[in-house]
Amino acid sequence: MLVLTVRTVNSLNETSLMNWECFAQGCDAGRLTVRMVNIHAVGSGEGAMALADIHGDGPRPGRLRAAGRSQDILATFTRFVAERGYSEANFSDIAGELGISKGTIVHHYGTKDRLFAAMHDSYMQRCLGDATHIVASLHGSAEQLAGLLYSFILYQVSDRDATVAFQREIATLATHPAMEGGRRLRAEYLGLVRQVIETGVAEGVFRSSDVEVDSLLMFGSSQWAWTWFRPAGRLSALEVGSQLVQLVLGGLLRNRRQLAALADPAGRAARTAEDRLSRSARAPGSEHVA
Repeated sequence: MLVLTVRTVNSLNETSLMNWECFAQGCDAGRLTVRMVNIHAVGSGEGAMALADIHGDGPRPGRLRAAGRSQDILATFTRFVAERGYSEANFSDIAGELGISKGTIVHHYGTKDRLFAAMHDSYMQRCLGDATHIVASLHGSAEQLAGLLYSFILYQVSDRDATVAFQREIATLATHPAMEGGRRLRAEYLGLVRQVIETGVAEGVFRSSDVEVDSLLMFGSSQWAWTWFRPAGRLSALEVGSQLVQLVLGGLLRNRRQLAALADPAGRAARTAEDRLSRSARAPGSEHVA
């Protein structure tokens, strides 16, 4: 079998390498007759073909589909950061795990800093979308804040790799020059949470407080959950979330009669947060922790 590699350029000036696989049929007087078996893109961009097998042989084992290559690189990098930290995550290990070249990673992301920024941005976009949905789906500032508090802990099981990677590298993310876009998303996310608290104070549902400090204390308490929360531990994410709701809203609510309902792991606030995170193509928040 022969493999012919052809470089093509599309209308966007993006290059692709095409492998044409051929079988020799015969050779005489210096002439070779071949039969094309299939064609597929290698080292290509997001818009290029994945394996297009004209004879129906199907994709080759071990080869990533081009359309999913970028996402696979990002997911593997995120897992390595969660397990080892940013400084110990490298292109060689990612390439080895995925069976691709380091050049393919560079093609998609350029540098390690840009890959790190993509991880940060994508995580914060998901979190901001989740928070917006949770607030819109619940009624009243107390229930909305309860739903958000549940989500803080549910991320430990529903989006664990990205959450642990984000939380263990928070100091780097806060100052790294390449993370400016992600920091804007984080500020928007924090602003949404603070707006819920401010509304509750204005309506007399929450006691008057320093909203900035209160919000930072909430985030700080959940920020370190990656160091002690275990998906196979004694308490489920919902149970830990319930305790966080009791801790925070127990101090904020002027009238604590609704606290038991808000802190119920089977209640509307908890179910709304869990359903949203599950619908975001993540594992349901029913594993166990700590």
